[in-house]
Amino acid sequence: MAHPKRKISKTRRDKRRTHYKATAPQIATCPTTGEAHLYHRAHWFEGKLYYRGQVLIDNSEEAENLA
Repeated sequence: MAHPKRKISKTRRDKRRTHYKATAPQIATCPTTGEAHLYHRAHWFEGKLYYRGQVLIDNSEEAENLA
């Protein structure tokens, strides 16, 4: 089992951690709805599932048929 021979100082520890940074997610805007969403992800808008500007699933029609 690995066992440190000396205590690592706070400065040395923090220097090692400088490269771990949080990055903000890239946000895209849908050309059809204008809705903001993550790249390469489908998103819901008004009961419809959109991906790359096209409707994949339309739950609004199903809701009307059930009522």
